[in-house]
Amino acid sequence: MLNDKLKNHHLILASGSPRRQEFFKNLGLDFEIRLKPVKEEYPPRLTHFEISNYLAQLKALPFKAELTPTDILITSDTIVWHNNQAIGKPNDKQDAIEILKSLSNSTHEVISSVCFTTTSYEKTLHNITKVSFKVLSDEEIEYYLNTYEPYDKAGAYGIQDWIGQIGVTKIEGSYFNVMGLPTHLVYKTLNSIVEKA
Repeated sequence: MLNDKLKNHHLILASGSPRRQEFFKNLGLDFEIRLKPVKEEYPPRLTHFEISNYLAQLKALPFKAELTPTDILITSDTIVWHNNQAIGKPNDKQDAIEILKSLSNSTHEVISSVCFTTTSYEKTLHNITKVSFKVLSDEEIEYYLNTYEPYDKAGAYGIQDWIGQIGVTKIEGSYFNVMGLPTHLVYKTLNSIVEKA
């Protein structure tokens, strides 16, 4: 459906995340994966969704000079926001333990930002989902980290993993957003881009 509307466009997904790539396949979209290294740093003055918006836009910068008029570049970033601070990917196992202990028995926000870039404009949107965890025991945290090694995930966990099944007590908002992409917003935005073209 949407793919037919996009036949005169070329979608580029600039993400090495298998989950985001799978989402695009599940949406029935034809797309190219294109990757460039980016140092994911942001000014300390930024807060909340400003951080993920900035990083999603930052990831688009290396591609801008090579875009053609039919290209739609999609870049994204996900952070966990808890106790008024951003939590990204853990540095190592000890960092992951501390992160999961802080998320235990509390509610945090998962913020995903998506940046759509063409030769003529750039649009960035974000989505926020609230996730609540039960009390996570030291044994559960240790087992999860040893078995799933979630070191490539913001907040040191994947909601689709074992820890999501046994630990998450409540979700307010998009489940897929927690996995790294607000698919409903991507679908809506791509439709609006096609209609304006």
